[in-house]
Amino acid sequence: MPANLTQQYLKAEAEYRRASTTEDELRCLQTMLREIPKHKGTDKLQSDLKRKISQAKKELGTGKSLAGRGQRQRIARQGAGRIVLVGAPNAGKSQLIAKLTRATPEVAPYPFTTREPQPAMMPWEDVMIQLIDTPPITVQAFDPNILGLLRGADLALLVIDLGDDEGIEGTQEVLERLQQTKTRLATESYLDLSDLGVSYTRTFAVLNKCDLPEFTENIELLDEFCPLDFERFQVSAETGQGLKDLAKAIFMALDVVRVFTKLPGKKEPDYDRPFTISRGGTLLEVAQMIHKDLASNLKNARVWGSQVHDGTFVTGDYVLCDRDVVELHM
Repeated sequence: MPANLTQQYLKAEAEYRRASTTEDELRCLQTMLREIPKHKGTDKLQSDLKRKISQAKKELGTGKSLAGRGQRQRIARQGAGRIVLVGAPNAGKSQLIAKLTRATPEVAPYPFTTREPQPAMMPWEDVMIQLIDTPPITVQAFDPNILGLLRGADLALLVIDLGDDEGIEGTQEVLERLQQTKTRLATESYLDLSDLGVSYTRTFAVLNKCDLPEFTENIELLDEFCPLDFERFQVSAETGQGLKDLAKAIFMALDVVRVFTKLPGKKEPDYDRPFTISRGGTLLEVAQMIHKDLASNLKNARVWGSQVHDGTFVTGDYVLCDRDVVELHM
């Protein structure tokens, strides 16, 4: 029997994937249990939810939290989305971060330069996107912070060194190590309904060092010994080749719309700082981002955009489009 999960359930499930504290996890799980349709087709899922709720309550009662399960370092979400980079030693993650952002992470030709997760902001047109560099993954070395970051990521970048064949072996170790956890890389982000604890994060494969002569041959070896279903991008973190296409694809994968605001009586909106919401988001969501009181007391708004005549009056449930301009009225 199909589960027929409600929109409220799916929204709570998405928030659960991004939870960074046990309190947040518990709140989302309780919402999921409340919203799940009660029938035979969801019996196992209901049991899993109850087990997870019980576990979360025990952890809160004993003073444990996600920190005790690996999320020791909390990095605040910023920008239009969160992208987490993972890979084997010397894959070129830090150099890629340096090229895509204005940050200056330590870059060196020896492994384990990155010792803890480091955030940086990547500009794309008129928005900023958060990139997080992580320590390399091997069979022997694995920072559990990575799991929480991947769970809450909008997208993961699996960076692969194809300058030599050791990068392929290292990538195999990364995938095998993650397979031992309940946080996996995939072509789409979702929670496994048959096993509530398993989380999948959409991933791009970033094939690095395309400027080196061994690159083409090593792609063939990668396909033979470590085939990947992820969308691929050939780049050089050294020369910058392919990075514009990668940055654009990252923004497109976020599937957000940019919304500009203007004050009543002003001719021009603030084009420097757009708000970003998920595609399909409403005017009320933008109001909530500005201030909760504005959302509570919102009467109507005027919109300038591609789907309406300029200055059309709309209500809070109006679905916004990319680059709409809104004027909110209390």
